[in-house]
Amino acid sequence: MAAAVLILFVSCLSLSENLVSGGRSFSIDYKNDCFLKDGKPFQFISGSVHYSRIPRQYWKDRLVKMYMTGLNAVQVYVPWNFHEAVPDVHDFTADRDLEHFLDLANQTGLLVILRPGPYICAEWEMGGLPAWLLQKPNIILRSADTDYLQAVSNWLAVLLPKMRPWLYINGGNIISVQVENEYGSYYACDYNYMRQLRTLFRHFLGEDVVLFTTDGNTDKEMKCGTLEGLYATVDFGTDTNVTEAFSRQRRFEPQGPLVNSEFYTGWLDHWGDQHAVVNTQKVSKVLEEMLTMGANVNMYMFEGGTNFGYWNGADHDNKYRSVVTSYDYDAPLSEAGDPTEKLLAIREVIKQFREIPSGSMPPATPKFAYGFVTLRKVGSINDVLNTISPLGPVRSQDPLTFEEIKQYYGYMLYRTTLPRDLSQPTPLISPLNGVHDRAYVSVNGVFQGLLERDKVLVMNVTGQQGDTLDILIENMGRVNFGSKINDYKGLVSNLFLGKDLLTDWRIYPLDIDGAITGGWPQYGQSLPTPEKEASAGPTFYTGTLQPNGLAWDTFLRLSEWRKGQVWLNGVNLGRYWPARGPQMTLYVPGSLLSTTRPNKITVLELEGAPAHMRVLFMDRPQLNFTVDKS
Repeated sequence: MAAAVLILFVSCLSLSENLVSGGRSFSIDYKNDCFLKDGKPFQFISGSVHYSRIPRQYWKDRLVKMYMTGLNAVQVYVPWNFHEAVPDVHDFTADRDLEHFLDLANQTGLLVILRPGPYICAEWEMGGLPAWLLQKPNIILRSADTDYLQAVSNWLAVLLPKMRPWLYINGGNIISVQVENEYGSYYACDYNYMRQLRTLFRHFLGEDVVLFTTDGNTDKEMKCGTLEGLYATVDFGTDTNVTEAFSRQRRFEPQGPLVNSEFYTGWLDHWGDQHAVVNTQKVSKVLEEMLTMGANVNMYMFEGGTNFGYWNGADHDNKYRSVVTSYDYDAPLSEAGDPTEKLLAIREVIKQFREIPSGSMPPATPKFAYGFVTLRKVGSINDVLNTISPLGPVRSQDPLTFEEIKQYYGYMLYRTTLPRDLSQPTPLISPLNGVHDRAYVSVNGVFQGLLERDKVLVMNVTGQQGDTLDILIENMGRVNFGSKINDYKGLVSNLFLGKDLLTDWRIYPLDIDGAITGGWPQYGQSLPTPEKEASAGPTFYTGTLQPNGLAWDTFLRLSEWRKGQVWLNGVNLGRYWPARGPQMTLYVPGSLLSTTRPNKITVLELEGAPAHMRVLFMDRPQLNFTVDKS
């Protein structure tokens, strides 16, 4: 097949002098199996970056590095939940300024392949779908369900009109738009849903824009994910036979350009995994093979970036597995945007097929090891509860989920009392695996242990009748792929203490991010009687990194800390979990640091801080540490 495809591609190129553009246009030439840009054959060599995972200050730097590698396009996901965290409140400012990103790409000379979902996967929280959709308990996501389609229609009526002026045919740089994402891998296989989406996209974007689908390299996925009027493309990595993969695309698109919409340059990590690595030579070899065939290729990822805050997703095949904070992905540009050997190898391949821009590749951003910072204890969750839960508790006979409380991310505290004396260790049981996702259990403020979804369903507690039982629940990220994306958080079923059903709950929504953004904890603030020793159980710590005149990228290591969350100058850097690995450091963009005032660090340690209470700022990442689980 490769020889035949190459002949067709050469044939397509030979037509260029006979094709006359009637203005700006981008279309599919089915006769000659290629794209046409302004009437001339066009092959894109693209890379994926996610503006939601990169600080706005670094967008230009990353795009320039892509352009200097020889890419002519950038592929972009639009996470719905990033822009509409609560219903009907839309945010396209600052790090969410999508049109600014498109403009920077245009200034850099990069075309755009837009992937607006509404579902995106991307190892992103709930695949980009807003958690507030789950307030409808019987909603069928990614289907023609009335409630779901209404929410999708409302969202696309906001997003797509913003995108229409950016279409290439309208003077912008968007050459094609994906409808949904890898829909063939979803159980619903609802063609009515896909038809409704096609109608919405055509209504808002017009009849002339190229709309496409992307699906995995199997017959079932291609069958359920494709639809007439949407150009069918495939995705695959270095372990796939290229000719066979494109033969499958040909069965669903007998004519038109060959397209690999996601050529995997690396892979994601889950907590407890080994760090994923994809061999550079394999990436180069398969990329060269595809480009020789005349295929259009998008490299996923070109830079992965970071799951700041609570934006990481999760998988659930036979058990729940949360994605780590770093989305480095072993990509050509590192998590910090630095060129790698893989990028240089890719650049050498691209040189064989198109002219590389003259000039040198921008260097890596400077890094600095700021050294150790000793933190001090602020207080336990209970000590600061009035600060981080200003609205107080919601009372309920049975536990309520995050979604029912309308707190979609982060942490909530569930409080009740022991129904009887427990002089002997008594099992606290989640019989229906109802802890989503991790529970930190205390009695009268004394940490007793934890429960964890799919892993730890029983633990023992002791205490007296009437003692306060506190259960802090951590939402570790909603499932982003597969049939389990209706991923409710919190206590999603009842707990038992021995044979006793626990009832009469006070449920505290915790606005930790709001408190920290508002300046808490103030400098010098700690417990009324300061404790110099670290505590077991969920506890806040704070400290300051003194300015030294530099605001360079750095990496934060929390050696001997167990698991928790870190904020720097009010920005949520994400989760750390060195006790499980493989990620040992958190990326700290230099754009977050002040060169003139103290930089405030706030840590929520969930299990127990080390006695030294120190953290370390390093000049390099550590993403591949393997924890001994024996």
